Amino acid sequence: IICFEKLKKAFSSFTEKLRQKGEEKSEEPQQTLSNSTTQLVTQEAQKPSSQIEQNEQNRVEEIKNEVEEKKEEPTKEKGSIGSKLNIFNIFRYREIKEDDIDDIIEELRTELLESDVSLEVTDKILEDLKSSLIGKKVNRSEDLDELVKKSLKNSIMEILEKNRFERNLIEEIKRSPKPYVIMFFGVNGVGKTTTIAKVAYMLKKAGLKVIVSASDTFRAAAQEQLAIHCQKLEIPLVKGKYGGDPASVAFDAIQAAKSRGIDVVLIDTAGRMHVDKDLTEELKRIVRISKPNLKLLVIDALAGNDALEQAKYFENVVDYDGVILTKVDADAKGGVVLSLAYELKKPVIFLGTGQNYDDLIPFSVDWFIERIFS
Repeated sequence: IICFEKLKKAFSSFTEKLRQKGEEKSEEPQQTLSNSTTQLVTQEAQKPSSQIEQNEQNRVEEIKNEVEEKKEEPTKEKGSIGSKLNIFNIFRYREIKEDDIDDIIEELRTELLESDVSLEVTDKILEDLKSSLIGKKVNRSEDLDELVKKSLKNSIMEILEKNRFERNLIEEIKRSPKPYVIMFFGVNGVGKTTTIAKVAYMLKKAGLKVIVSASDTFRAAAQEQLAIHCQKLEIPLVKGKYGGDPASVAFDAIQAAKSRGIDVVLIDTAGRMHVDKDLTEELKRIVRISKPNLKLLVIDALAGNDALEQAKYFENVVDYDGVILTKVDADAKGGVVLSLAYELKKPVIFLGTGQNYDDLIPFSVDWFIERIFS
């Protein structure tokens, strides 16, 4: 079950604290009213019974006189009723002020940052939340959860909808000239090799012919790992020598696809480190030679703030089209999804949810919001 627990708990914790604050505020005027009533009852109890009866008769006469006056002066009656309603509203409604929520807003800020939501995204979400709450008159019997959820959902929806991946990949591949080239990037350890196998399985399941280019000639055993997957999936693989030119391996795979009528070429690349300039130039060269139709960055959902730094690095180097987020099933916090969409304008296209070949699902904005607020 994938639910992005950390992010979910941050939002639910805020609504619970806001509700508690509301209950504390609601009790204050009620307590004052209760004390006044008790005092009045005590005073009345101390009076002789004949005096109490006289007071009741006087009160009845006052009410009759008020009714007669309201019949004679309808305009005045309207104003009188309006004034009384305003007085009653003080006890029925309360207005949320900035001082009421400042402390729990700051607590939510900390929890969002700990959930891998970047500072820029956190600031936006909290500003939207404050704007929707401050000055709002809330019925005391109303559940504040819905008010908070509505603001948070709208804010998150706005971030993700602007960067939704609208393309239907399977249909796009079928309409495009052969072969359709997809290139994968990502640092070592993010699950890139397994992700390539999952994508190959998905495409083959859709009736497309696939070939894989083992263009990671840098990391030991990288080509062997791909070979095992390709053998299981019965998909051809083009390999090169370790230490050889990875761009030439990609070129050979594309030529093989053309000669065999294969629909899709999936190109693996070496895991790049931020400071490795030689590998960076090599990566750019593979892109120039293979001219990929789609460039996908593979990111580990558990990488935290480093995931955003990786995304920024690859954005500067190759300007990729979207992200595949892996290991989402392993208690991922979820904030990196919002950070990628807001700061880099990059959509998350697929989510890796396990080790099996079919554990790859398309990312959906509605799905994401449902997991957080369910």
